[in-house]
Amino acid sequence: MTNRRKFIKQVALQSGALMMASPLMTYNQAEKPLGVALVGLGNYSTNQLAPALLQTKKCKLTGIVTGTPEKADKWSTQYAIPKKNIYNYQNFDAIKDNPDIDIVYVVLPNSMHAEYTIRAARAGKHVICEKPMALNTAECQAMIKACSEAGVQLSIGYRLYFEPHHLEMRRLGKEKIYGKVKMIESSLGFSMANPKVWRLNKALGGGGAIMDLGVYCIQGARRTIGELPNAVTAQGFILDKTVFKDIYEGMTFQMEFPGGTISNSTTTYSSYVDRLHATSGYQWFGLSPCYNATGAYGQYFDGEIKPLKLITPAYQQIYQMDNFADCIRNNRKSEASGEEGWIDLKIIEAIKKSADTGQKVKLIW
Repeated sequence: MTNRRKFIKQVALQSGALMMASPLMTYNQAEKPLGVALVGLGNYSTNQLAPALLQTKKCKLTGIVTGTPEKADKWSTQYAIPKKNIYNYQNFDAIKDNPDIDIVYVVLPNSMHAEYTIRAARAGKHVICEKPMALNTAECQAMIKACSEAGVQLSIGYRLYFEPHHLEMRRLGKEKIYGKVKMIESSLGFSMANPKVWRLNKALGGGGAIMDLGVYCIQGARRTIGELPNAVTAQGFILDKTVFKDIYEGMTFQMEFPGGTISNSTTTYSSYVDRLHATSGYQWFGLSPCYNATGAYGQYFDGEIKPLKLITPAYQQIYQMDNFADCIRNNRKSEASGEEGWIDLKIIEAIKKSADTGQKVKLIW
């Protein structure tokens, strides 16, 4: 596998050169909001992204891609999307000729992320790809390379990178406001005991809860202290073998960080948990609920328990998408970049390997 530093340096150089040369990167700040096309109109697009795009300031919903004619008609009416901006999976590549669409947001099963990100890039469109970025690190690298070569921006749908509570957790941890963080608990789980759901299909989802929910747990820990783990240990379990046949029902994993911090996480598709907790000794700070899209609630303890109250938008994706539009207009790389998605997949691959082998897996960055 390509060395990380060499790989990221190479991509950064290519991206810089292409961004300077590409006409796609030339925008006037006074222009109208950037047009976004949602690829895939499932639950997340319907109940989170589309409503958020009604409230964004720097981008707006101008197109859709769906294989269901009934959805196309409904969305066209509900969001005033003209017929010329509605595509299916057969004519998707024709989106390159549509000036109304600047950004393609890929909201498909994980197994389709790489294909449609690469196709969108080759069509000259900037891309937001939902998490997890892909099925594996090789696909991540191919996606980053395709966007770099096309001179377009790539961002991963990491809404919590821009959520005020999570930004405050990062500040408290990195600045050691309550001292050096020694232990972190970062877990997320809910019940999904339905074998018909695509996320439980290994070929489509890539491996169950660790792929879907583990991304959040990993980010919560690593971003709170601003370090990447140098070793992981993991345990996988299956309680209901009638539902979870070729993926783990849940996983517990531990990450060791260079500065000495240890994190412990649980991801599961059979029980509810939603928590990020960091402690430096007797002082602590955390969020519960933490990772869900309906909002976070925080507390901290410095001798007494106090609430962590921050103002948040109606939809977390508002800040996420407006930030990406701002990156495009100002030739600035997104904090939620493709490289960030690649990092998380590299850690997930190590976690899977540890669970399968029962051995600690070291990570070299």
